[in-house]
Amino acid sequence: MGDDRIDRSREPSPPWPRLRVAEWADTRDTLHMWTQIVGKIRMAHAPAVNHWWHVTLYPSARGLTTSAVPYRDGAFDIEFDFLDHRLHLRTSDGRSRAVALEPKPVAAFYRETMDALAGLGVQTRIHAVPNEVEPAIPFAEDGVHTAYDGAAAQLFWRQLLQAERVIGRFRSEFVGKASLVHFFWGAMDLAYTRFSGRAAPPHPGGAPNCPPWVMREGYSHELASCGFWPGGGAEGAFYAYAYPEPPGYAERRVRPDAASYDDGSGEFLLPYEAVAGSPDPDAVLADFLRSTYEAAADLGGWDRRVLEAGPSGG
Repeated sequence: MGDDRIDRSREPSPPWPRLRVAEWADTRDTLHMWTQIVGKIRMAHAPAVNHWWHVTLYPSARGLTTSAVPYRDGAFDIEFDFLDHRLHLRTSDGRSRAVALEPKPVAAFYRETMDALAGLGVQTRIHAVPNEVEPAIPFAEDGVHTAYDGAAAQLFWRQLLQAERVIGRFRSEFVGKASLVHFFWGAMDLAYTRFSGRAAPPHPGGAPNCPPWVMREGYSHELASCGFWPGGGAEGAFYAYAYPEPPGYAERRVRPDAASYDDGSGEFLLPYEAVAGSPDPDAVLADFLRSTYEAAADLGGWDRRVLEAGPSGG
């Protein structure tokens, strides 16, 4: 008899996939540690960029990627492939290695990934302890996080694709200094940030296992940030915040009605399910992004006339 098992990770998913956080929390926590390892490898080799923009990952057509990372006179990249469930490591001279994405301890993933890099001749040393989490178990000793549900990981990636698509359009409306839409592995969130052009007061820090000077660099200038995080709601949440937070920001009425200010995080939160379950998810999310930005810019006295001139050309 043939193998009747069905690989459900290959089945079509709704444009805005539904994934309850409680049903994949163990996989999420393992994947969080895996992305920290890969992100730290990129950080070890990429030239420094303000606000730590050189350490991020990016949604790709198959998962999450470092993009091309310079190494000696060439480059390499690392990509989480959530379709074939492989971590691909590739060099610009055509060589490649792969690590299986499957249930395994973080310690095993760390060892296999570093061995694959060494096999490609990419000599790398990282600070092999996670940031922004508590407790921070060294990667080589982490036998706690072992879960990997490939179907759930793929649904999360598809959520990131939808979020990136809408946030990317929102990004095109701003011509001031702004980040790419990128994935920060510290807090495991997709983020996009706009800047007013003015310096900000030193950030007080406070993230677990993350030195205050790291936060000060990230928040060195006045900003309005938004993104998506697999937490804060039954199916994750979109968020928006301002630093420094201008007076009246928390009381500002933003859209849609499902959005609210969370005192604990100091952010406006919009449950993912309120977007995915609406008749027009793109419009609902765009409304949230615009109204929260307007709250930060209006109350913070940003020069919106200069910063929001749209791109010219055909």
